[in-house]
Amino acid sequence: MSGVLAAVMPGPGEPVELRELDEPELEQDSALLAVELSEVCGTDVHLQRGRLAGVPYPLIPGHVSVGRLEKIRGRLLDVDGRAFREGDRVTFLDVHRTCHACWQCLVAKTTTRCPSRKVYGITYGLRDTLAGGWAEKIYLKPGTRPVALEGVDAARFMAGGCALPTAIHAVERADIPLGSTVLVLGSGPVGLSAVALSLMRGALRVICTGAPASRLAAARTVGASATLDVEEHTPEERAAWVLSETEGRGADVCIEATGSPGAVVEAMRYARDAGTVVVVGQYTDHGEVAFNPHRDLNRKHLDVRGCWGSDFSHFYRGARLMADAVRSAPWARLALETYPLARAGEALEAVASGRVVKALIDPRAPR
Repeated sequence: MSGVLAAVMPGPGEPVELRELDEPELEQDSALLAVELSEVCGTDVHLQRGRLAGVPYPLIPGHVSVGRLEKIRGRLLDVDGRAFREGDRVTFLDVHRTCHACWQCLVAKTTTRCPSRKVYGITYGLRDTLAGGWAEKIYLKPGTRPVALEGVDAARFMAGGCALPTAIHAVERADIPLGSTVLVLGSGPVGLSAVALSLMRGALRVICTGAPASRLAAARTVGASATLDVEEHTPEERAAWVLSETEGRGADVCIEATGSPGAVVEAMRYARDAGTVVVVGQYTDHGEVAFNPHRDLNRKHLDVRGCWGSDFSHFYRGARLMADAVRSAPWARLALETYPLARAGEALEAVASGRVVKALIDPRAPR
């Protein structure tokens, strides 16, 4: 049985290790994916810092990946019932085992909160199998539903990565009115996708606050008409800037994509009266924050909506979007940094520090 090289996260705070692992035996209706590219994202930083509960360390990170089906045992079908063949290029939703039978799935219709939900590269560990993209191969468990990517450039798809379906969910929760002004708080991958998608959804202008300067430049590249560096301005200066960009009213829609609890309050304060705020950046618990319920929420008659992750619908439509050369053009303009498996730890640090807009792992690249 051949070995598989993988970058393994042993535990919180521990450096990433390069290990050689056994290639698994395939179950019925499962597959082995030869990885072309996998993502390094903010979630991986949280994993390394131990900020997510219930993580089965050690694990192989990388929850959004592109590759070619190397081996298939049984049948592997797409959502239209078509069978994949060995050699097909695919991606797949990282969420697995959503039951579609519990109260959350059937009554609340919030599959992202299904208690049976498992996630490749996050809640599947080494004890489960090769279940993360920072490896030469991923084991696609039975029940995984891939999405075809034939004719789609792998790097362009990965420029959207996991942030794209999350941002699709956020802009849909925002229900952006035609001709509106949208403020995106945060210039990381989710914020950048939210900028581009808000324009597609009908916003006339999108403005963005964030840091560092390189990410704000990326925000302008994908369509932001104005940006502000939060590291160089006080909250009062930021508020004044938003008013100056919105005819003194505030933004029609604010999308918080920062991960900072204080940004949630800022989003509420930067929205116009009767505006909408969508909170998508609070994926992990960074603590509590105070606000004034009368001044910041009720008197403003705000509509504040939470947005947790994404589901297959968002992922599928994101993949279709990236297959369209015109609509995916904003993401094609983003700078990508690619690292071999042996430098996965360096890639993780680059993402954590904000030095790169997007970091990818290429398992085929020389060490």
